[in-house]
Amino acid sequence: MSQDIEPKNELERKLLDAQEGRITPQELINALIAGEVFMPVYEKYQVGGFSASTQAKPLTLQDEESGKEVLVLFTSPDRAKAFVRDYPGYGGGLVIEFTWILERLGVGYGISLNPGQALGMELEARALQQLVAGRQ
Repeated sequence: MSQDIEPKNELERKLLDAQEGRITPQELINALIAGEVFMPVYEKYQVGGFSASTQAKPLTLQDEESGKEVLVLFTSPDRAKAFVRDYPGYGGGLVIEFTWILERLGVGYGISLNPGQALGMELEARALQQLVAGRQ
């Protein structure tokens, strides 16, 4: 098993299980909602790779097809290292509960979890809105 697909935490195990058909997409979504993710944030001043401010800006990209904003998240800080090298100022971030993102950042964007990696997934804004609606 390559480094890229070797699960290192529970959420990554669920991602692999879903990719290999051992769990349903809904079970994966439930694991995501119950889990923690790493959110890279832009900080002018960072201490040891962690955000020192409550005004940090999360890393977002524009989807080439739809033109909509996509929030970039990772299953762990280690998974983010190679990706954020291309985005100066995003070397640090926050390990937070996925529900925190839903509650604080809203649902007007899609999510890319571990972009460009075998253990990753994409959630369109519409799917994220349905998740939030289902929780209320």
